[in-house]
Amino acid sequence: MNEKSHDDRRIHLNPAGAGRMPAAVRAVLTEWTRFEDRYGPYELDERLDDVLHREIHQRLAARLGAPPEDTFLCTGAADAFAAVLSRLPLGPRDRVWTTPYESAANLSAVFALRARTGCRLEVVPLRPDGDLDLEWMARHIGDNVALACVPYVPSGCGIVQPVEDIGRILAPHRCLYAVDASYAVGQLPVDIARIGCHLLTVDGWRFLRGPHAAGFAAVAPRLREALAPHGGLPLVSPHGAAAAALNEALALHTAVSPRNDLAAGLRAAVEDTAGTELIAPGRLQSGIVTFRHENVSAALVRRRLADRGVVVGKTVAQEVPLYLPKLGVVTAVRASVHHDNSPEDIELFADTLKDAVTGTRPLPAPARHPRPTAPAPHAVPSRPTAAGTPHGRPAGRRHLTLVPGRPRDTGLLRPGA
Repeated sequence: MNEKSHDDRRIHLNPAGAGRMPAAVRAVLTEWTRFEDRYGPYELDERLDDVLHREIHQRLAARLGAPPEDTFLCTGAADAFAAVLSRLPLGPRDRVWTTPYESAANLSAVFALRARTGCRLEVVPLRPDGDLDLEWMARHIGDNVALACVPYVPSGCGIVQPVEDIGRILAPHRCLYAVDASYAVGQLPVDIARIGCHLLTVDGWRFLRGPHAAGFAAVAPRLREALAPHGGLPLVSPHGAAAAALNEALALHTAVSPRNDLAAGLRAAVEDTAGTELIAPGRLQSGIVTFRHENVSAALVRRRLADRGVVVGKTVAQEVPLYLPKLGVVTAVRASVHHDNSPEDIELFADTLKDAVTGTRPLPAPARHPRPTAPAPHAVPSRPTAAGTPHGRPAGRRHLTLVPGRPRDTGLLRPGA
């Protein structure tokens, strides 16, 4: 549900950071949390057995194009990625590929893998337009490349990676393929069979608008077999109430992607604002638009937008440490659209962004909102319950891209061959 009223025109343009849970999802989370408080965790798990062991996996399978037995619940994408890498049986002769767009959390797991196994890490270089250099990958792939890690859509910018093309390059080789789809699922179609990956990890609280600390992963049989002699798949399941709420979010979420004109409108609004720089590498963009202003800090832009009724996010350069710092970016504003945003939302964003970077328009008087109350029992979707329990770019604007060519030796990663 979009946070907007006729009085204060508040809109939410931050599903990439945290999607706003629909009322039905919040109600499920609230009521099952109350149930556990009254009856305890064992009773909760028993009542949710069908939801957690059958229903949610069927919904995940339909969403991802994977068999239900390949889907697993977890506390988040980064947790699942780190857990899998902690048991991956690699050695000093193995090569691991990552990209300049990898998140700091996933890079930490990759560094830990290198420290444990002695494997060699390489950063896939970028083309002049900011896309990954697939020709470089095709030339340098070999059976000593044991793992390739790619974010479908990075957290720090809106580029869409060619994950299906990468899968075709890797398929004839022994390389395991891991895709972080946290910023893709819910805004882009994701089909594991077409991607060809062995591990796909997702946060459930972004574009899917589920609760925090509830995510999921798809793990191919080949990867599960590789992990079996080393302790198996070490994923931690989310809390039962959070998993039930995620199940509801999956049931409610439409398969329709956000309208292309909404994201284009966001980019146009940024480009039409004096002093802004889009951080938009690559030829294909998603519903995430990242930018900075030459004079106004990202924190101040974000706060001024919030004061004017527009909620956006902020990106810190060290969240994508192999890409954003090389551009000289310290912080940036990140706006994103969900399928329930409207063209009117984009028009309001365009107007308020100009005000936010100049600070000229007086702030509106703060609107008074009623104190949140617990959802009514009838708002809770049907679930097993206990009796008696409640239920043309302007001049002066530019896109930022990383200097192409072979990746530099960062001191942490070895450059590509």
